[in-house]
Amino acid sequence: MNMPSVERYTAAVITISDSASNGEREDKSGDTLEGLLQKAGFSITDREVVPDERQVIAGTLTRCTASHNIACIFTTGGTGVGPRDVTPEAAKDVIERRMPGMEEAMRHESLRQTPFAMLSRQVVGVAKDTLIVTLPGSEKAVRECFAVIQPVLKHVVDLLAGETAHKSSNN
Repeated sequence: MNMPSVERYTAAVITISDSASNGEREDKSGDTLEGLLQKAGFSITDREVVPDERQVIAGTLTRCTASHNIACIFTTGGTGVGPRDVTPEAAKDVIERRMPGMEEAMRHESLRQTPFAMLSRQVVGVAKDTLIVTLPGSEKAVRECFAVIQPVLKHVVDLLAGETAHKSSNN
């Protein structure tokens, strides 16, 4: 669907955390992610906090992909190996086409910072015309991973909106 360019760069931020959804802790990684997206020129059209429940996460992602005013969905949390970390599985339930290059790029850069990055299971893909990016739950990891993919985000959104013509490098 072609959206007017002023409305094209929109995003939803979904924090996946039992404790944040119960009000037991502040949603700092979601706040960080929202700020990074805004600085990159994205308008936040939806902001939610949901528990670590696969069906709830998948349902939220599905609802957001059905909304034509959301170009990207970013999640934070639930990408580790703990028993309640089910964000990658929920995202895969919704994603139609994976984007392994973006996943690999984030992990590669994160490994330069910490060996624990190899335990993170970020998933990136497309459902309908919406980009879905799952990020770890720490503020530091959100900043590091977002910095890796930020240079291509608007281009991906443009492609998903149907702007597939190659532009001259002289422009």
